[in-house]
Amino acid sequence: MRRKIITFFLTLSLVLSLCLTGCKKDKNTDALTPITLNEVAHSIFYAPQYVAIELGYFEEEGLDITLVNGGGADKVMTALISGDAQIGFMGSEASVYVYNEGSSDYAVNFAQLTQRAGNFLVGRVADSSFEWSKLKGTEVLGGRAGGMPQMVFEYILKKNGIDPAKDLTIVQNINFGLTAGAFSSGQGDYTVEFEPYATALEMEGKGYVVASLGVDSGYVPYTAYCAKKSYLAANPEVIQSFTNAIQRGIDYVNSHTAEEIAEVIAPQFAETDLKSLTTIVSRYKEQGSWKEDTIFTEESFDLLQDILIEAGELDKKVPYSDLIVTDYSKKALSLESN
Repeated sequence: MRRKIITFFLTLSLVLSLCLTGCKKDKNTDALTPITLNEVAHSIFYAPQYVAIELGYFEEEGLDITLVNGGGADKVMTALISGDAQIGFMGSEASVYVYNEGSSDYAVNFAQLTQRAGNFLVGRVADSSFEWSKLKGTEVLGGRAGGMPQMVFEYILKKNGIDPAKDLTIVQNINFGLTAGAFSSGQGDYTVEFEPYATALEMEGKGYVVASLGVDSGYVPYTAYCAKKSYLAANPEVIQSFTNAIQRGIDYVNSHTAEEIAEVIAPQFAETDLKSLTTIVSRYKEQGSWKEDTIFTEESFDLLQDILIEAGELDKKVPYSDLIVTDYSKKALSLESN
């Protein structure tokens, strides 16, 4: 009889323990704030973001992230303005365009992620002695007019004394993500590609990386996170938590090897084998693609606007204080240093 009583209480204790554990888990899940993050592209170039997702940094900051691939800055901004996404991740030129349209509830950038262009020039033959002057008279598969990839490409051409409108033909009517396929089919002498497309072309023997736009353009504020002005005002804790998680992702990629980073973000890129993933991460890491912090400086914003003006997309500069806030980034950095 005594043995039955002991067994009963042990079983009851176990059931209660499991129930309490389960209740605690459900409570924590319910406590997370849902956030839809719309990204301009799903690219290994944004490794710190995927590290933050895979290592649970967002959950630890109290956020439940739903990641959506917008497929272009214009589509990301549309989702943000319409309310389909709370946070947008794209080139900050989109926020300048919206601001200049006169919107009162425009997008404000609160954290920068990348500090170099993330695309590469791919040719049909390997060329260890490539010079930009070799593009004269050729056909290049480029990007959308007014988008950062295309503007940075033109910025590099002009730096090297090449007129984008006269000295070569730039094809701009192919949708983002489809240029590699067009190049494989025989269109163009060169193509401007993000990863993993550049490495995929190399592995297929259909193209060779001859130059890095990130290296040749120098430090450029390529991508940043933004939210509508009204959302920032109403949800400062959410924005701070989000920025904290991104800062932790940045800290990880800047303190770990390409192999370690590749293993962490591998679930985000199931179609890319680990060897290729490591090669791509290493390429981005070696050229200093990621900042040490998320602070979007006024100097960087001025450079961005110089590129916009030179590309003919902007008549005059807009105020830095209207479109950039750095308080969240500075606080996230101070938290990490403590």
